[in-house]
This record gives sequence, C-alpha cells and structure tokens, in this order.
Amino acid sequence: MPSIARAIAALTLFAALAAAGGCERTSTPAVEPTPTEPTQAIEQLIRDLRHNDLVSYARHAVPPDLHARLDQAWSEGRTRWPLTELPLDDRLPAFIDALSAADAEKQLLTVYRRQFSGAHAELRSAAATLGLFATQYLQREGDYSADERAHYVQLVGAVSRWAQKAPLGDLQRARQAIPQLVAGARQTGLAGGPARFRELGMARSLERMGPFLERMKQVLQLYGLEIDTDLAGARATLLRQEGDRARVRLNYTLASKAIEAELDVERRGGHWYLADVLRHAETEATRPAADAATAPVPAPAPPTGNRRG
Repeated sequence: MPSIARAIAALTLFAALAAAGGCERTSTPAVEPTPTEPTQAIEQLIRDLRHNDLVSYARHAVPPDLHARLDQAWSEGRTRWPLTELPLDDRLPAFIDALSAADAEKQLLTVYRRQFSGAHAELRSAAATLGLFATQYLQREGDYSADERAHYVQLVGAVSRWAQKAPLGDLQRARQAIPQLVAGARQTGLAGGPARFRELGMARSLERMGPFLERMKQVLQLYGLEIDTDLAGARATLLRQEGDRARVRLNYTLASKAIEAELDVERRGGHWYLADVLRHAETEATRPAADAATAPVPAPAPPTGNRRG
C-alpha cells in the first residue's frame, strides 16, 4: 500500500494539474455549443472540469477522429488518456486499488496516526522538498513544451506553498478525508489494476472517475484548497489569431496565487483545441502496446527523513 505521503503528493499534484484546464454528471446535452472562438474552447474545458465531467472533457479536448483512435487505444491497453495528462498517472490504478482494499480506511488511519499525525514541521518540509523536486523535473525532463513548463512550474509552486501552510498533520481532518477517499475509490469500481481500466474502456472509466474527482475536491476543501472556486474565476483572453492558429492568455488563481499562462490553440474541422493537448493525445493514440506496458516511471521523490509510509 502506498504511503500517506505519496498519496498526499499524488492528490495535491492531481488537483494542481486539474486547475490548469489542460490536463479536467456525465450526461451529454442534446445540443452542445461549438466553440467558434479560441477562448471558448478553453472555457468549455474549464466548465467540464468544474462539473467533474471527464467524459465531456475527453470529447471536447480532441477532434472526433482522434477521440475514436484514443478510444481504440484505450480498449487495447495502450493508453489511459486523458488520465495520462496527470502527474503520477502510471500510479493511479495502484492508488485506486490501495484505497479500495479491505480495511483500507483502518490501515491508512493507523499509518497516519503513527507517522504523520502532528508532524506539522516535517510535512511542511516535505511539501517544500517535493515542490523543489517537481520544479526541477519540470524544468529539465519530460515531454513538455516551453509553455507547459512555464505553466506547470507556477502550479507546482502554488501547490507547494499551499501544502506548507495546510494542516496536513491534523488528525481530525484525516479522520474525515481518508474515509471519503476510500468510499470514493470503492464506488468507482475501478479496482483491479490497469486491466480494469482497459476492460471498462475509456468512456465508462472516465464516467466512474468523475465522482471520485468530486470527492478529491471535497477533501482538498478540508485543507483550504478550493479548486472549483479557482476555476470559476479563470479568464481566457485572445492575444492574436492567424488563420487556424491562435495564442490565448489564461489567468486564474490557485491557492490564492495568481497564475498566468499563454497557450497555443489550433482549429481543426471548425473546432478549436489546445495545441499541447492535441500533441500529447496524438502520441498516446499511436503508442505501441509495448510502450504502454513499459512507459518510464517518474523518478521517486527524495527521502524526507526517518518517517516512512
């Protein structure tokens, strides 16, 4: 079972990337508005994220033909896009399994009491170390564009500062948070490792992940991180447009920290899409089966002292 520290790291980084609007109940409206402007495409993705609607996010993030290819790749076990847009995405099935395990709530609370309850100084230090480590990784490694690196470094900084102030060592909050996460994971029905995601397919898996995302947001609220409030204040501004390509500025706050990102958007088939999301999705759609099984695992976080999960 992964340590509480690793679970907290995955949770907070997940929340940070969700707030980016470029990573996101699931009922589909009969008629959906077609973004006719570059900014509208970004605003549509943000609405999907606020509604925890990962199915719509996947449909709105890429053209229909690419979505179909990704759906096929998912069913063949070659990708879990758009979950691959998340940090630590390779560990998500194990995270769900750990939270869904028998006696998970009891075991996690026992580990928390023994190793993390009241350890405010150590958790603040760990948050700072993880923030530094993640920033260095983003600056040097990974298949990120210059825009993504600049954007994600801001996100990591904001989340790291939040985590250094958040009461992560508060036992009473943990007693509320852990049962919520355990219940949410079990309700997904996604326990069973990567094979379970493949068995259910893209649409059904994302549909089941939506309520879990909502639970995660509720847990983060216990610690002072209001994802939906931050998303509600996001503003997209057109900087320039040349034919089927445009440049958009996205402004929002995360954990009281102002974030400003510039994003490339391109038009395909009359619809606008985030260029970096398209690039990553194309890579995932063409990923060979062997690559999906042997994708590189992100380097582990450095040790934070004698406390271990």
